[in-house]
Order: sequence, then C-alpha cells, then structure tokens
Amino acid sequence: MQFISIIVAAFFWLSVFLILYVYIGYPLLIALLAKLRHKPDSYAPYLPSVTLLIAAYNEEAVVAGKIKNSLAIDYPKEKLQILFVTDGSGDATPQIVKGFESEGVELLHESQRNGKMAAINRAMPHARGEIIIFSDANNYYQPNTLKELVAPFQDETIGAVSGAKSIADGDGNLGASEGLYWRYESYIKQQESRLSSCTSVAGEILAIRKTAYFKPPDNIINDDFYLGMQVIRQGLRLIYVPEAKSVERVSLTAQDEVKRRTRINAGRYQIIANAGKILPTQQPLLIWQVISHKFLRPLVPFGMICALLANLLAAIFPFGGRNLLLLSAPFGAFFLGVQFLFYGLAVVGAVFPKFGEKSKLIRLFYLPTFLVNSNLAALQGFLQYRRGQQSHLWERIERR
Repeated sequence: MQFISIIVAAFFWLSVFLILYVYIGYPLLIALLAKLRHKPDSYAPYLPSVTLLIAAYNEEAVVAGKIKNSLAIDYPKEKLQILFVTDGSGDATPQIVKGFESEGVELLHESQRNGKMAAINRAMPHARGEIIIFSDANNYYQPNTLKELVAPFQDETIGAVSGAKSIADGDGNLGASEGLYWRYESYIKQQESRLSSCTSVAGEILAIRKTAYFKPPDNIINDDFYLGMQVIRQGLRLIYVPEAKSVERVSLTAQDEVKRRTRINAGRYQIIANAGKILPTQQPLLIWQVISHKFLRPLVPFGMICALLANLLAAIFPFGGRNLLLLSAPFGAFFLGVQFLFYGLAVVGAVFPKFGEKSKLIRLFYLPTFLVNSNLAALQGFLQYRRGQQSHLWERIERR
C-alpha cells in the first residue's frame, strides 16, 4: 500500500513541478540569467529599405483599414514597399487591395489556394526590401512601429526582430485575459533577448533580413516560429523589441479562441516531431530555452490531468500519517480542494462570461477559465495532430 502511495504521490508532484516550471520557474530562471548578462541593448535610428508583406485570405471586412494603417506609418515612402498576397481569396479582398494601387500598394493574387506559407514563398522574389516585415490583415501598427522594428538590424549579428502583440482595450474578460497573457509573454521574451535570443515570435509583427530568409515547407502550420528558428540556426540572433507594437482585437468568442489556439498547438506538436530540423543544435543554451518555453507548454494539460487523478486517488485511499509528500490526510484533501476551486471558477467563467466585467478585481476570477481553455486547446491540438486532421490552411477566425 505504501509503495502505491509513493507512486501516486510521485505522479502528483512531478505533474505539479511541470506546471509550475513552465509558468513560473522558467520565467524566473531566464530573468535571473538575463540580469547577470548585460543591460538591454539600445539602437540609434536606422532606415533600411523595407517590404511590408501581408498575406490576406478573405479579409474584405478589414483589409481597407489595414491598408490605410500601413500607408499612415511613419517611414520614408521611397524605402517602403507595401505588398499584399491574396492567393485563394474568394471575396472582394483582391479588388479592395487593387483599388489602392495608385497609392503604391502592390498586389499578388492567384485563384489557387495553397496556404499562407506557399503564398509567402511565392511573394518573396517580388519583395525588394533589405528587411521583410511579415504582417496580417487584422492587426494595426502604431506610427513608429517600423522604425522601432528595424533599428536593431544595424547590428549585423541580428537576423530577425519580433515586435509586441497587444490586445485592444474594451473586449471584456476574454480580451483582458488575453492581454494579460501577452504582457506575460512579453516579459519572458525581453529576458530571453537580453540573454541571447528570444524563442517566440508574433507572426503579425516579425521582421527578417531577406538574406537570412529560409524557405520553409509549404505544409508548416506555425510558419512564424519556424522562420525564427531557421534564423537562429544560421548563427544569427532573434530579438524582441517591445516598443514596436501591433494591436488587434480578441477573437469573437472563447470558443473561437480555443479553435485558434488548437491550430497553434497542433503546429507545436508538428514542430516537436521535427525538432532535429528546428533546434539550434550547436547552441545548448537556446535548446534549453526552446524546450522550456515552447516544447513543454503544450504538455501542461497532461500534467493537469495527472495531478487531478493522482490527487483523487490519494484522497480516496489515504496512506496513514500526516505526510505532506505522500499526500496523507489532511494534505491530500487540501490540494484536492484547491484544484476543485480552480476548476469551479473556470466553470463559472465559462457559464457566465460577463461575470465580473465591471470590476478589475473580480475579473481576475476569469483567469482560470482562460487557462483551462488554453490547455484544452493544447490537448485538442495534440489530438488533431496525432489524427492528421490539422490542415496547414488557415481558417479565418472572426474578431471583435
């Protein structure tokens, strides 16, 4: 009986360690190492030629706004090429883009749809900029974004730069939770950049030297992460610049957000399965960063399931004595109560999505819903990938 209790407790504590390491331990370790390294870099103004490359599929509702936002960016017009590729769009997206040709906006379009990565690969020979900036049709840049994004490229050791993704205010609990998540991610990426290179990028605000662009396979799901890793594998740095901001609205519903994240997590499993072609094998520090930041995170739902099941067993069949490590009474019941409280709050947030929207303090209670939904998406992403059901073709998600 004691042996079984030891096995059950070991599963519980290993699962808890995985969850805490991913969400708290790694960020703290990377921050400590970054502090020991050096201060953040600063860069003088630098204005290379730039191509703003936007792959848009059936985005007629937002594409005109994106074009106007791009034309309003504070960057020398003679050094900025705005290039849209709209392959496969069956709505008015190509026609809307074509209407701005007199203002210098360029269009590539063909009726065949082969996915975002195939469209980008087709567009690259038409890109004239020294720096290629990848963007989406549903996000907006601040006027200084391009200048902030390209300034680090005066350092020849830098091959790619990712800007900051932020969520527009006023999108309720989901928007507040999503915004908090991206601020958390921003902190991690800042520390990674100070240490060496960051291991996560925002595909809607990613800049790469054209000479460092490595053509990915057309079937890659998470194309932005793949592109960033290929830059690092060339011995160049990938850094994060929080001053270069991209703003977008959150998904229309929590279910839409789960669908979006399911696809991303299926892409993460695709990356893990091809780790030998992705990881910077000559840089052990960066391998640790990638595994800690990107590879372990989609495994968290398995840790959550194991922690709950092991805790249930320990509470139902308690081993004698007051032993914290073996989850003996009352410790097993206490941890089980904490887990039930967490999942109970997640249910409340899902059933009553408007709960607490008028109070920032009460709104914090929606965070369990957001975390459970995010890990549910990771679990669904695993199943989608294992079944071969996740297409690399992107299905548009409605935004608020």
